[in-house]
Amino acid sequence: MSVIRRGASVLAAATALTFGLAAPALAHVTVNPGSAEQGGWTKVAFRVPNERDDASTVKLEVSFPVEHPLVFVSVKPLPGWKAEIVEGKLPKPVKTAYGETVTEAVTKIVWTGGKINPGEFQEFEVSMGPLPKDAAQIVFPATQTYSSKEVVKWDEPPKADGSEAERPAPVLKLTPASGEGHGAVSASPSPAVAAGKPEAASPSVVPVAAGSPGSTADTTARVLGGAGLAVGVIGVGIGVMGLRRRGTRPQD
Repeated sequence: MSVIRRGASVLAAATALTFGLAAPALAHVTVNPGSAEQGGWTKVAFRVPNERDDASTVKLEVSFPVEHPLVFVSVKPLPGWKAEIVEGKLPKPVKTAYGETVTEAVTKIVWTGGKINPGEFQEFEVSMGPLPKDAAQIVFPATQTYSSKEVVKWDEPPKADGSEAERPAPVLKLTPASGEGHGAVSASPSPAVAAGKPEAASPSVVPVAAGSPGSTADTTARVLGGAGLAVGVIGVGIGVMGLRRRGTRPQD
């Protein structure tokens, strides 16, 4: 019995250790949605779960890439939290997706002032763009700080073999542009309009059902009806005039 108990204790300890090591990886900071189109704009939320039972998350810092700088970045206000957008000089000038050369860009965003209690999570929303056209993904290293002064860095890029790192960084995958939505190319104008020449207005031909208002049959009926009414009016007028003449003839 002692051997069985000892074996059970060892198994329980091993199980607890395994789950203890796996827990941080399961509760890491992520970016949602996890993909966006190359060259476009997107709105994402950095989702931060609090995986500690004895402390609250009180600070989040997300770093932005300098090799693929994002020129326009804005944050959605979050009650209780203060967001600081930090800009910095790039190691070297970089061309954006629209061909512009930039020397400064957003390097990180820091959220402070609020707290994420144990068993809760929070989402920090960001709008950004234009996204690079020649990159397959963007990595956003994040740092999570607790009320206990513990600091956890989620900064490891994806592994080449596809397996998850122990402290994975939030990753936004970039897919080829579909040509729809923001930035989509509209239909080309006609050569005359493109050259700045006014295009002659062509009459629109709309089929009209027979007998319906505006149709040829309906117009003909209206004309005939109007002519008949006019003839009737004239006949009535002639009759009235005849009666008047009879009434005014001198009697013998």
